[in-house]
Amino acid sequence: MRNKVIAGNWKMNKDVHQTEDLINGLKNALDFELKNVTVVVCPPFTSLETAVRLIKGTPMLLGAQNMYFEDEGAFTGEVSAKMLQAVGCQYVILGHSERRQLFRETDDFINKKVKKALAAGIIPIVCVGETLEEREKNITHQIVSSQVKGVLKDVSASDTERVIIAYEPVWAIGTGRNATPQQAEEVHLLIRELISVLYGPATAERLIIQYGGSVKPDNAGDLLAQPDIDGALVGGACLKADSFAAIIKAAIL
Repeated sequence: MRNKVIAGNWKMNKDVHQTEDLINGLKNALDFELKNVTVVVCPPFTSLETAVRLIKGTPMLLGAQNMYFEDEGAFTGEVSAKMLQAVGCQYVILGHSERRQLFRETDDFINKKVKKALAAGIIPIVCVGETLEEREKNITHQIVSSQVKGVLKDVSASDTERVIIAYEPVWAIGTGRNATPQQAEEVHLLIRELISVLYGPATAERLIIQYGGSVKPDNAGDLLAQPDIDGALVGGACLKADSFAAIIKAAIL
């Protein structure tokens, strides 16, 4: 049985003082056993050092929201895998739809980051998902399959088992809309079947696939009950300790 992974993507929210408040709130709210559930918090770069200090001794793990694929150099404004590793990050979100849409990141560009993260021992949470226009054209399967193949190009089966894929339908991110559990499960199953074809059924069975897109306490239970949904990449609902804790609890039940 695969563990559930619940990751909170804070996006560009919370300064260092607010980070301290939120993590202290989470420490109080997580007053239950995290059986078969991994919790990851992904604050902004400026809060990583504060966060890693505050989560020490707790079940929470640290993730970053992005990274570059070079180790060092003249890349103003970028952060390397080595830097993330040094501060204590064990996870990194790559290829989020906001990175794809606002910053024009391509599958090839994301693939370079995936391979660099894996080489550094950091687990990449790699996002894929279709836009509303693509879903209405009934090409969700083609889009998601192409993205999965692109971001995992030349990644071995053993390394693929260390990757987390987050299916995030773009039309459900920050919109208040979300895929029904059945819609989400359909795409998760598609991804698992594709991985089975590319890498074999054993790798597909071990792969963790999260759902992201307006995950809230009131829909988390139904989503996480689906057989191929192995967790959630949570946006807005992770910015409040009580709502994030409720989603985490839903993964245990």
